[in-house]
Amino acid sequence: MTSRAIIHAKELTVFHGLRPVLQGVNFVVNRGEFAFLVGETGSGKTSLLKTLYADLPLKAGEVRVADFDLGAIKKSEIPLLRRKLGIIFQDFQLLTDRNVEENLWFVLKATGWKKEKAMRQKIADVLMKVGLAWASKNKAHQLSGGEQQRVTIARALLNDPLILLADEPTGNLDPGVARGILDLFLEINRGGTAVLMATHNYNLLEEYPNRVLRCHDGALIESHQADVPC
Repeated sequence: MTSRAIIHAKELTVFHGLRPVLQGVNFVVNRGEFAFLVGETGSGKTSLLKTLYADLPLKAGEVRVADFDLGAIKKSEIPLLRRKLGIIFQDFQLLTDRNVEENLWFVLKATGWKKEKAMRQKIADVLMKVGLAWASKNKAHQLSGGEQQRVTIARALLNDPLILLADEPTGNLDPGVARGILDLFLEINRGGTAVLMATHNYNLLEEYPNRVLRCHDGALIESHQADVPC
């Protein structure tokens, strides 16, 4: 693996339960890179992402993520891996009984932060970055879907990750809101954070041309925008 690679997969087989959904997967994502991950429902996008952040076990092949060998990673090391990743879900997964600041505070405590002043400053910084400086005392139900997704992005940025792994982050959002979220990802990417974003919104690929990895017929292939069905 080169020093620039954050993700390096070699002959990876991705499983959904006992069933292989992707086989012979070979790809690299380097520092500062932006790539879309596309494919039909059930093609293996989510299972691939879950494998990369060690939510699904590596059963076949070789994968290194943020210098962790997923074939040899210990259960106790998985939290250390995830501190180097920013993981963003379509369904937000916010704590509904806590406000925005408390949601972010919970993550900082869980990942080993101890100094209250530094924690408050970090929360203020990430909320400013995603345009939600005003929302720290709001609970999730008081925010729109797009605003809730921005909170999840802020949460993912708390530990200055090497890469954001985003699973259909615009899937439940209106087109205009989705574009705003993607603009935010691109801004974060320009700051040096790599992004691997799963999406089924092929219109975004036309509007924001970038590298495309396509899950198709049990394989992961490099695609050009023109080759992806819209």
